Amino acid sequence: MTHPYIFHAGEATVLAREGQFTDAMPEILIGATDGPVGHAFAGMMAQSKGHTAMFAIRACNQLVRPATIMVPKVTLKDSANIDLFGGVVQSATADAVVDCLIDGIIPRGLADTLCIISLVWIDPRCAKDENLDKKDMYRTNYEATKLAIRRALANEPSVDELIANRHRIRHDMDDWS
Repeated sequence: MTHPYIFHAGEATVLAREGQFTDAMPEILIGATDGPVGHAFAGMMAQSKGHTAMFAIRACNQLVRPATIMVPKVTLKDSANIDLFGGVVQSATADAVVDCLIDGIIPRGLADTLCIISLVWIDPRCAKDENLDKKDMYRTNYEATKLAIRRALANEPSVDELIANRHRIRHDMDDWS
């Protein structure tokens, strides 16, 4: 039998409040540090081109467990977007991981043997928005990260759900089916 925590994938979308561009859409991989997710995690530490990756920390000297690396889905080209990534979004991601431990979504006994890779969306319009609601940005990223982790570890949606919904659910952005 394979290790039950070898490779789990999950995603979630939480929409922003009206007038904001703070939708959150994390894509999560969770797995054992000595498996394929752990190898990918370690490889991202040495990445020098492209998207900037960073650990999810609750505060300086407070790296979350399981160790979590955040990678933006878009290249962060300016300090305003980098500040959002390393501030609001990092805080929300870190809090979601710790709360998943508290809630038992992530088994506490595995906190040091699992790792998480979180691909994070930041709409480039956020940094330029004079009315940016950072509380809403925190809320969407926190809720979506926690939901994506829960879905990953529960293997949701199930194959049966996907098959049942094949012709009932359409892609939200641009469905061609």
